Amino acid sequence: MDRTVTIGLQRFAEQPKYTEVNPGQDALLVCKVIDKRGVCSWQKDNKPVGIYPKKYEWASQYGIGQTAHVGGDCSLWVRAAQLEFDDGLWECQVTASDFTTQDALTSQPVRLVVRVPPQRPRLEHEGVHVPPGHNVTVDSGAVATVKCVSHYGNPPAQLKWYLGEQEISPIHPQTNSTEPDNPRTWSAASVVQIPANKERHGTVLKCLALHESYSARSVAVEARLDVKYAPTVRMLGAPQIDLEEGKDSLILRCVADANPPASIVWRRAGRSEIASLQESLQLRPVGRRDAGLYTCQAQNSVGTSDTMSVQLDVKYAPKILSAGPDRLTTAPLFSPAAFECVAEGNPTPTYKWVQRISTQGKPFLDRGRESRLVIDNVTYDYQGEYECRATNFINGQERTATSDPIALQVVGAPQVLRTTSGGVAGHSVSVKKGDSATLSLIVCADPRPRHVAWEWGSLRLEAGSGIGRYRVDDVTQDSREDCYLATLHIDDADLQDQRPYYLVVENERGTDRHAISLRVEGMFSVVEPLELSYLLGIAGGCLAAFLILICLCIYAVRARKCCFRNRNNYKTSEKDR
Repeated sequence: MDRTVTIGLQRFAEQPKYTEVNPGQDALLVCKVIDKRGVCSWQKDNKPVGIYPKKYEWASQYGIGQTAHVGGDCSLWVRAAQLEFDDGLWECQVTASDFTTQDALTSQPVRLVVRVPPQRPRLEHEGVHVPPGHNVTVDSGAVATVKCVSHYGNPPAQLKWYLGEQEISPIHPQTNSTEPDNPRTWSAASVVQIPANKERHGTVLKCLALHESYSARSVAVEARLDVKYAPTVRMLGAPQIDLEEGKDSLILRCVADANPPASIVWRRAGRSEIASLQESLQLRPVGRRDAGLYTCQAQNSVGTSDTMSVQLDVKYAPKILSAGPDRLTTAPLFSPAAFECVAEGNPTPTYKWVQRISTQGKPFLDRGRESRLVIDNVTYDYQGEYECRATNFINGQERTATSDPIALQVVGAPQVLRTTSGGVAGHSVSVKKGDSATLSLIVCADPRPRHVAWEWGSLRLEAGSGIGRYRVDDVTQDSREDCYLATLHIDDADLQDQRPYYLVVENERGTDRHAISLRVEGMFSVVEPLELSYLLGIAGGCLAAFLILICLCIYAVRARKCCFRNRNNYKTSEKDR
């Protein structure tokens, strides 16, 4: 019985694959065939490759002309790979089993790459090379187009982009092309577009080239984004409290954020000249002439900032400019008089006019709160020295300026002041019965009084005289100018001394007369009016009751006599019977 052996067609079990190898290293190109009956061979770049010991060798000893059952390994060793000889497209081929079968095999071309480390990548901006460490300069609002190129690598380097720490994508996949002067090496190129804005100024843009032949597997090139933008300014040092002239200093800073750096200009409103071209404006110390509106502005090649402004208000203590009209003013009695005070200060000062008086504990008397003091009716009370006081407050502290004294001289008829030397209204004096009483009044006159007397009832006593229990002192000088003290003494005061006593004063310009009352406190005089009326009421009631009792007694006596008379008459009639 005949046996027929069926032989299958040749086919690949494993075809060659893309392979990379470093220069000088061996590379194995794998090619395995099932049911191999033909002869193995290799081509590189469409050209046959011979078998040369120590250069191109079969991976298996059963390479050429072996039968199927022996093995189908057509793999090839490429020894000590070199770029100029071994880099290219390789194909594994197997001749047909016989001329009738037509089962010859040819693998897909695969690349054997003999690695060549690329040059360090480089950046280009607008077609101009950007050296390492330099900047990519672009205006804010524009788009920076930056290209990264890696030359003379095999295979081409893989390029990646980073902005800061974040990976960014190119505008299209990187392009790879062979170098014109060395077609076995490649140029890799990648392009990114970055919208430039102020916030990205100074950010690092990095292109990273990845390649297996690099010692660190990657090489990077970096550049900083130099984004040009117009200035913005902020002001530092604006005063938070009042600035006082001659005491405080001020440093204002106009800080500009700009690229490229901006120039600063300080101006003062209302003036044509420039206040300063420095970042800082210094006023040491501040004066009132420094007050005003200050502005600062920054400018660079990109543009001009908005204007920042600050209003400076310099405070200063009051100063009396004038007070008068004269240092001495003479006014007739009962005529008007006026004084004017002019002061400067910031804040605007308030005014107060005070009159110097001799009263103990209160040396000044307020006379007005306006810059102009008007006395409608001058009396001797107004005679004396006046001061104008101007006051303001700076940082909560009072500042006051006082004018030189201004004197008011009053001339005219005598005037008995309606107050005592102590400043209290002198209408009456109270003493106990039997004590001495002293009645005093102040009289002012210019010229000096020529007659001073006290009058009461029909009596009149001149100054320096006396009668009985009454004595009048000579007038004495009071503490106030042109004022005199007139005093009446009454010894052993009695109830009959209770009355008004009149002081009469005369000079060549006229006379004046004023009373002061004396009150003597005796047994009944100390009783209050309400208690006295109450007692009088009781006394009246008792008197009325007493009168009624007398009337009742009289009525009772008369009634009894009548009864006795009737009884006697009855007894007589009985006897007659």
